[in-house]
Amino acid sequence: MLRGDGKLTHELDPSDTGPQDACGVFGVWAPGEDVAKLTYYGLYALQHRGQEAAGIAVSAGTGVVVYKELGLVSQVFDESTLASLQGHLAIGHARYSTTGGSTWENAQPTLRSTSAGTSVALAHNGNLVNTGELARKVAATGIGAQGPVSTNDTSLVTSLLASDPDRSLEQAALEVLPTLRGAFSFVFMDEHTLYAARDPQGVRPLVLGRLESGWVVASETAALDIVGASMVREVEPGELIAIDEGGLRSERFAMPEPKGCIFEYVYLARPDTTIAGRGVHATRVEIGRRLAAQNPVDADLVIPVPESGTPAAVGYAQASGIPYGLGLVKNSYVGRTFIQPSQTIRQLGIRLKLNPLRDVIRGKRLVVVDDSIVRGNTQRALVRMLREAGAVEVHVRISSPPVKWPCFYGIDFASKAELIANGLDTEGIRAAIGADSLSYVSLDELVAATEQPRKRLCMACFDGKYPIPLPADDMIGKHVLEGIERGVGHEPLPLVASPGGAGALSRP
Repeated sequence: MLRGDGKLTHELDPSDTGPQDACGVFGVWAPGEDVAKLTYYGLYALQHRGQEAAGIAVSAGTGVVVYKELGLVSQVFDESTLASLQGHLAIGHARYSTTGGSTWENAQPTLRSTSAGTSVALAHNGNLVNTGELARKVAATGIGAQGPVSTNDTSLVTSLLASDPDRSLEQAALEVLPTLRGAFSFVFMDEHTLYAARDPQGVRPLVLGRLESGWVVASETAALDIVGASMVREVEPGELIAIDEGGLRSERFAMPEPKGCIFEYVYLARPDTTIAGRGVHATRVEIGRRLAAQNPVDADLVIPVPESGTPAAVGYAQASGIPYGLGLVKNSYVGRTFIQPSQTIRQLGIRLKLNPLRDVIRGKRLVVVDDSIVRGNTQRALVRMLREAGAVEVHVRISSPPVKWPCFYGIDFASKAELIANGLDTEGIRAAIGADSLSYVSLDELVAATEQPRKRLCMACFDGKYPIPLPADDMIGKHVLEGIERGVGHEPLPLVASPGGAGALSRP
């Protein structure tokens, strides 16, 4: 019997894919603690960052065991599974695919065994842009293995880390990490040591926390909170951290050139997370205030598109003096692959996710606050639904600038051709979605709300300035390795097998 894949979506219209989250990673070194359960709860706190697959790797000192499956964290793991994952250190991953399709073979953590009999497991948040180059390097080493083929950049890195049995994992990391280009926040491990590393730009977040009996690394501070760890600091860009029985040590493999993703503040991170000392919720409320100051309108009620638009809507209401209200009720349990609806239900579109409160909306001039517009299909359907519910005016306000360029650093936006702001100006988009008015927060005001120096932020999806150079050829994109496997435009390469390794659990 096939299991439900548990995929969730923040989109209101399943045919209108919005910005898909980066992945979530978690690692813990804590002898005497139930590290598998700590990792489970850490991943649970990071579920919003990836809903395609989940996995945990553990070690008790004699081998590395990996258990992973497609689905949500709560679907993949149960009490008996977690009880079987015994050890003193663990890493975990909640996946949204940015390189490689959504298959079991591409789920993480990835696992490689060395010829010396040790194992390496790795979990990755981000996306590399020199994947084709890495695939050729792996092929040249002749370290392919038997087993299901993985087509993600994480497997390539794991293979490179495990390729030389004469060097320690720490030595291998210091040699391999400088050769990677793109965004990566890694947690990885062997039988005895937990490692964490962040790319020189620090595009994706990664934080270090302290337990009474050990250490934790995680994508967001919210994951530290849920396991009772205290925040120590962020893992620095270009830093490699190692944690074992000798304590914590740090080495720098590259000079830092900070370029944190500004979209983490807009949408990706949990509102109860802190990034670079700035609370995400406070940032989003401030964005809403600045949006109101920049783009005022006479209206009766400010309503959010829940939940991503809620903090900005609160800020807009505060700054404008227009009352804030709940005009839309969200069904949080509708997934991307629930039972196929009939044609009649399918035509209802976003009502599968949202339903209007007619008594609140009827006769009102509304300000509707959302985080972004990608293709525009959702906003078009939303405006129509609000008018049908009795709204006399619908003014759309967006708490980010127009998204005009795709992201190659860990967010799966639509292609450039599909981005509505790439082909239409604001008035054209307003007409396309049927709103009475449409305004975006400016990039300058968005940057100011983050309280971060502009030079420390990646804003490529808004301004087209990619801080990490992209390859000149076509060796980039979500399915680049599938293309290499088929020999599309390139000489076919042997790809990375996804070996079970000694002690690895098989797929259920």
